[in-house]
Amino acid sequence: MYLSGTKRINEKNHLEIGGVDTTDLVKHFGTPLYVLDEFEIRNKMREFINTFKSFGIPFQVAYASKALCTMAICYLVEDEGLSLDVVSGGELFTAIEAGFPTNRIHFHGNNKSVAEITMAIEAEIGAFIVDNLYEIELIESIAENKQKRVNALIRVTPGIEAHTHEYIQTGQEDSKFGFNLVDAAYNAAKLVHQSKWINLLGFHFHIGSQIFDMKGFEKAIERMAGFYRFIHDELDVELPIINAGGGFGIHYVEEDEPLSIREYVVSLVESFKYHFYKQGLKLPEIWIEPGRSIIGEAGTTLYTIGSSKNIPNIRKYIAVDGGMMDNPRTALYQAKYDAAIANRMIYDQSEVVSVAGKACESGDMLIWDIELNSPVAGDILAVFSTGAYNYSMASNYNRIPRPAMVLVNEGEAELIVRRETYSDIIQFDVVPERLKKNKVKILG
Repeated sequence: MYLSGTKRINEKNHLEIGGVDTTDLVKHFGTPLYVLDEFEIRNKMREFINTFKSFGIPFQVAYASKALCTMAICYLVEDEGLSLDVVSGGELFTAIEAGFPTNRIHFHGNNKSVAEITMAIEAEIGAFIVDNLYEIELIESIAENKQKRVNALIRVTPGIEAHTHEYIQTGQEDSKFGFNLVDAAYNAAKLVHQSKWINLLGFHFHIGSQIFDMKGFEKAIERMAGFYRFIHDELDVELPIINAGGGFGIHYVEEDEPLSIREYVVSLVESFKYHFYKQGLKLPEIWIEPGRSIIGEAGTTLYTIGSSKNIPNIRKYIAVDGGMMDNPRTALYQAKYDAAIANRMIYDQSEVVSVAGKACESGDMLIWDIELNSPVAGDILAVFSTGAYNYSMASNYNRIPRPAMVLVNEGEAELIVRRETYSDIIQFDVVPERLKKNKVKILG
């Protein structure tokens, strides 16, 4: 069992996070419950920043808010001096409402709407990450209408297939994201470079997520350095910024072996230096966009165990009061997790079980075949490394309310997302008057 951040086993044999006993969290806030370790979040942000600072080069670390976006998280990101990567109008609105400095916001997305682009231009965000020719036309038109010049990086697919699940590969040529190297990306760069309203800062690439091996990054950087040389020669411009995206892996299960944050950053910087200097180019300002590697391991989800089903010679199922509604990642791309019985952390008798959710779907499984400490109804199951994408992808499937979220630090627990109620679920339902009248007639 890998316990990161402030997670520890206390004298009561309970799991403790941020100095708070998880059984006390359950008593006060109920389950399912997302728990975030503030110390761990801040520590990882600082490790990214401090490692870059040690090189004495220009850089920008932008938190990828798609991993987890709430107003409280935006406050933490601003407080630690990071920029913010958003991918929708909703994430942008959350950041604006949280008072996040808009000049440190980067807007991604492969199909930004007119309303989203307008909102971003009016907010004077730091940069668009441009994904296609249609978007360039929209930005050009809206910027001209608003009489505001905007900054942009062009997203490219460097033709690198990261060694990860196919659903979270993004850098291969057959991808919905970005312009392929070289011709499509060059044509886009030429168009933006000639624009009166768009200032071309550089290029962005992202090869995938949950990556442990830096070879993919190194190959992508080599290709990008060659492309920057080509752009320099063809357009007579030395672009000031390059964005390497994110995708740095984390611990989910014991066999995972991610690099440290420092190792990821050092490898990136050294590769950039080598390949850009080899091309006779000045090192551009390096931008990255970590999300999961900042927030993932800092998150733990607490559930209450309910029913069980033992199928002799096959497996034993235990069911919890959440599932694919609060964590669809196992169903979506076979994600794996580690877990423990939070109210009995030291094993007295182990048992291999599979953890099922409560949704009416055979595929609603959280963990297959995990060894736990003889789980019984009423026990608290802690599932680790659930900070990234769990809440972001959560739904009201089966009309089940989404969980609350708390931030724990130095013995205190603070609510940052309240638990949804049944009333919340129906608040946007509208019943046409004719149906109401028909009901009156039938009852009458």
